[in-house]
Amino acid sequence: MPDKYEPKPDDRSDNAEKLQNMIHDTLENMEEAEETMEFSSGQEKEQIREKNQRRKDAVKGMRQEIKDETDL
Repeated sequence: MPDKYEPKPDDRSDNAEKLQNMIHDTLENMEEAEETMEFSSGQEKEQIREKNQRRKDAVKGMRQEIKDETDL
């Protein structure tokens, strides 16, 4: 009887595609946040700017991961 707690095999074959989808979604969120800033107060605008900066940093990391995945 197989162990029901056995880990699944490590399948990285679609990691680059998943990362690309995550980048796309993140960039869309950034655009929506920029549009929201037009109707936001000063403090809200600053929070949106900070969040978008974190998103930019995340996208940069995801692009590096894609590069690493495709260089294997």
